[in-house]
Amino acid sequence: MESYYNPEDLKKFDSMKEGSPKLWEKFSAWYGEVFKEGALSEREKALIALAVAHAVQCPYCIDAYTESCLEKGSNLEQMTEAVHVASAIRGGSSLVHGVQMKNINSKLSM
Repeated sequence: MESYYNPEDLKKFDSMKEGSPKLWEKFSAWYGEVFKEGALSEREKALIALAVAHAVQCPYCIDAYTESCLEKGSNLEQMTEAVHVASAIRGGSSLVHGVQMKNINSKLSM
């Protein structure tokens, strides 16, 4: 079955350096620093990344950070909970924007 998303493309991510190697270098250095152990563990950062990947709906990131979470010791229950957190924030942000709709409705319905 063909689809727009090809899991094999994740392996080609670093091909984005072509045409702009200096920017790729800077991105790669920054990205690497972000995911190093710090105030948060690498495991915690991978769980955050997995949740964000779901919120921004990036299938490549979902694949990569599911694997990263497993490698760093997370289990399915923890990963699923992280996805639920992302879903709750995404749902809540949609609902709170409903206040904007209500404000405009009140203004225009006068």
